[in-house]
Amino acid sequence: MKRTTLSLIAVATALAAVTGFAALTAPDGSATPEAKAPVTLPVERSSLLCPAPSTSEVAETDYTSFTPAAQADTAEADPAAAKAEAGSKAELKAASTAATPGGATAKKPGAAKAPATVTQPGKPVAAEANGAAAPALTGSATGNVAPGWTVQQTTVVPAGGARGLLGVTCTAPDTDFWFPAASTAKERQDYVHLTNPDDTAAVADIELYGPEGELKSQLTEGIPVPAHGSVPVLLSTLTGQTATADVTVHVTTRSGRVGAVVGAADDKLGSDWLPAAADPAGTAVLPGIPADATSVRLVAYAPGEDDAELKIQLVGETGTIVPASAQSLHVKSGMTAAVDLPDLTRGETGSLLLSPSDPKKSTSFVAALRVTRGKGDKQEVAFIPATAAISARATVADNRSAGSTLALTAPGAAAEVKVTASAGTGGGTPVSKTVTVKAGTTTKVADLVPAGLKGSYALTVERISGGPVHASRTLAVPEDGIPMFTVQTLVDDRGTVEVPTAKQDLTVLD
Repeated sequence: MKRTTLSLIAVATALAAVTGFAALTAPDGSATPEAKAPVTLPVERSSLLCPAPSTSEVAETDYTSFTPAAQADTAEADPAAAKAEAGSKAELKAASTAATPGGATAKKPGAAKAPATVTQPGKPVAAEANGAAAPALTGSATGNVAPGWTVQQTTVVPAGGARGLLGVTCTAPDTDFWFPAASTAKERQDYVHLTNPDDTAAVADIELYGPEGELKSQLTEGIPVPAHGSVPVLLSTLTGQTATADVTVHVTTRSGRVGAVVGAADDKLGSDWLPAAADPAGTAVLPGIPADATSVRLVAYAPGEDDAELKIQLVGETGTIVPASAQSLHVKSGMTAAVDLPDLTRGETGSLLLSPSDPKKSTSFVAALRVTRGKGDKQEVAFIPATAAISARATVADNRSAGSTLALTAPGAAAEVKVTASAGTGGGTPVSKTVTVKAGTTTKVADLVPAGLKGSYALTVERISGGPVHASRTLAVPEDGIPMFTVQTLVDDRGTVEVPTAKQDLTVLD
């Protein structure tokens, strides 16, 4: 779903395709030109959007911006690939904050400094923003820092109703997003943040689905999102129906495109960001449940006309099992279903695998987990959405010398991946290692740290061989006895594109 921004290469590809078609259908009877294999090239432009981090005056936000070095299978993979190119840069700019619909309080625009500009692959840069003034950000990357560009936004709120560690990988703009595990319950304050990267206004629709079906909306005209602007929308203001604990949010655009992410705050459990889940599919992997999770709640929604009967399996460090707490989940068409999974991990890092109970009947669905660590008034919450497999490469930034755990899951066949820890934001030497993930298991990597690390670093996962691999990173930053943590799933960076070779033939114009 998180599509790579249309680049100049994509335009060139489209033109090449048209010309190639004309040549193949030339009417002069000449031989058809021999087709050549497509060339894999890096994308030339990408875009990312970061939500306003917090409304708390005591919030402390770290931004880390990073582009990995070129992949070995690209046409530009050479020793100079990691050097700066003239005109190449990746930068973020503050977005204006518009008034929000439904009576929600608009966040005042801030003048916080955006992260430093990335001008060279392989070296992360960082910046800080404190307090409630930090705005939403829009950004773009061009040249050799565009392929795989990622930005991590990490916020610590040590006190107050929204206290917690909030982490989010800034998102690419799109037109369609699904968010299971949201809520309009009284103890929850969930906002969907909409950010527009373009020069023209966008109009977005938000639909809410609970256990009984769609929740009646009080807003029917769509939500305008100004050009280069951001709008936070409090979900509970969109419907006059009774507060609902488990809600699936569907965001689409009538015009334009936006970045979307849900900020969830619980009066007792803390707060974190809920990213969009993978597109509806017949199976799903939710990777990287921490070994010491004290509570796990699964939320799923079936958008089609058929019910989904799902088999629940835990892919752990030693193998795949069916948890005793819940073996299946029935999801009615158009409705949100949820189930608690107590004592799920039993001391092992694991991932949830959802598949059709009847292999002959597959129904598309979306899903996400609400994961809690700690007990009593020392609890903290994070979210893990269903995540697509890494087809080539994925990166997560802002890893620390302690508290960062990478989880790699191979739900089917065994797989081999290369994991690289970049240099640090303040210095250090990159290191890499090859990791084999056995079939039907989850492997954790918590000891790969750059030599001489100063600051934070990025982790890049490249698939080498074998079956599909799903991944996430858990960042744990304890605060006053509270096991604060956040989980970011790794999404393929789509840093390359296949460009077909075409031969120009102007005889068709004769």
